[in-house]
This record gives sequence, structure tokens and C-alpha cells, in this order.
Amino acid sequence: MNQVDLTACIAELSPLRYTPAGIPAINFILEHESEVLEAGISRQVKLTIKAVAFGTLAEQAVKLPLGKPFRFTGFLINARTSKGVVFHIQALHPTPQAEQVLNPI
Repeated sequence: MNQVDLTACIAELSPLRYTPAGIPAINFILEHESEVLEAGISRQVKLTIKAVAFGTLAEQAVKLPLGKPFRFTGFLINARTSKGVVFHIQALHPTPQAEQVLNPI
């Protein structure tokens, strides 16, 4: 199963664009930082990942603030133009301080 659930901050948000089929799309750069246990040792984890959202979620995401944490869910695919992966966002949930849920799965 290819399913990702990540709490991260939006570091960069591109302008809203449209695919050739007319579907709204938006690109993100997400940043995550946390502490996890690995083999019984506490480890500081930092991650920057490219992400994209389509449709209604893209139209809603264009209004999101930079630097605030959100919980993103979706899946990973290989990037077309480079080595690496792209996180395709299917839903995003504001962290508990906020009340609204956007496109829940």
C-alpha cells in the first residue's frame, strides 16, 4: 500500500495553475521536523518534499498560510523530470488549533 500521512509546514506554495485538461493544480514544498525513536535511540528528523494537489483541494490550498503545520495524506510517485518522489496530496487537515477540514478521505 502506498499511503502517506505527514504533518508538515508549507514552505513554498506556487501560484494556482491548470492542467491541459483544465484541472486546477498547485505545487508545494513541504517541510517536516520531529523527533522519533529508532533502534531505541532518539533521532531528530528533518524532511523537505515536493508535493502537488489537484481539483478543489488545489483551489482551497492556494489560500493556505506558509509556515503553519497541516496534516497531509496522499501517496508518493516518482518525479517525472528528476530523481526523487512527489507527494500527491489527497486531503489536508489543519492541525488541532484550526477547526476546518479540507477534502477528508
